[in-house]
Amino acid sequence: MAVPPQKHYSEAEYLDIERDAGYKSEYYNGEIFAMAGADHNHNRIVENLSIEIGGFFKGKSCRTFSSDQRIHIPETGLYTYPDLLIVCDKNQYLDNKKDTILNPAIIIEVLSESTEAHDRGQKFHFYRSISTLQEYVLINSRSYAAEVFRKNEEGFWVLASEAYNLNDRLEMKSVGLTLAMTDIYAQTEDLN
Repeated sequence: MAVPPQKHYSEAEYLDIERDAGYKSEYYNGEIFAMAGADHNHNRIVENLSIEIGGFFKGKSCRTFSSDQRIHIPETGLYTYPDLLIVCDKNQYLDNKKDTILNPAIIIEVLSESTEAHDRGQKFHFYRSISTLQEYVLINSRSYAAEVFRKNEEGFWVLASEAYNLNDRLEMKSVGLTLAMTDIYAQTEDLN
């Protein structure tokens, strides 16, 4: 179902359309934005992260959700699908449909050329209004580069961990997880 241009939608209209759609769309400020597909490296990195992080949390209280899991940020009105998210408390949902989560502890975005500026800019600004969010992780799909931004005790976001070569490790301190860059980038191709 194609979304007509220039129409403003309510959140309820967006959810009705999205729940029946065969594709994913983001919603902000009355507009619906179809999400583009991802390339090999992006998909490989997301899969690697799912395997590594999912295995780490096996038998623990935290759990991961893939890019098919929608989140909502009530303070900004944004509905979006992060590449990966981690929830450590009981899932809090938007409504009884249980398809929109409100309480991620960590959000991970894999950066592409077309999404990097938005993921680092406005989207990160919006994510910071989520009271449960402790860390925001950015993984580059075009080069060996990963960063973890963490909310400190004063409530300010700081660059807390970074890795720029395959011998480095990336730390998500809020959940006690350290990932090797070799595991994050396994089976990727043609990186700088």
